[in-house]
Amino acid sequence: MLIDLDLLYTWGAVAKEYKKGEIIFEEEGIANFYYQIIDGCVKMFNTNDKGKEFTQGYFFNGQSFGEPPLFIDERYPSTAMAFHDTTIIKLSKDKLIRILDEYPSIQKQFLNLMARRIYSKAKTSKDIINQNPAFRIIAFFNTSKKNKEGEKELITYTRQEIANFTGLRVETVIRALSRMNTEKKIEIKNHKIYY
Repeated sequence: MLIDLDLLYTWGAVAKEYKKGEIIFEEEGIANFYYQIIDGCVKMFNTNDKGKEFTQGYFFNGQSFGEPPLFIDERYPSTAMAFHDTTIIKLSKDKLIRILDEYPSIQKQFLNLMARRIYSKAKTSKDIINQNPAFRIIAFFNTSKKNKEGEKELITYTRQEIANFTGLRVETVIRALSRMNTEKKIEIKNHKIYY
């Protein structure tokens, strides 16, 4: 979601810089702010009691994150962390609600964004319940691929990040990728993955 920066500043938003690895908000924290990335990258994730991480998503320049709990008075379901040095604009929840009331076109964009995220989560959940590691990995590649026309492109995620997104162990991902390369489902050149 990209709300015009001038509009956000007019309503009292402030920009804040976060260093790589710095936590923006934690799972179970109270949701009080709308966040929009000016520059950088944010990773949202959960960690289980054994320390295993599950990545919910990465958010980049111009994207917003963490909005759903703002609308239903719930706590954050995930932790958000600056994946690189990142500049974020933040606006209080009550002012965001007032902007949405005053600007129906922005409200419509939010509805579209929420619908896309719900749809994406439903597809991801369906893909994760499949026990076949190759199926999970291909499903992840299909959702993260920019070029949907069939041309192979570089997958920029590390094997650990692929594991975190798919709920697999990194060792399982490495074995599955090797098999997928042999089966010509992907290409691995100089340790880089192309799909």
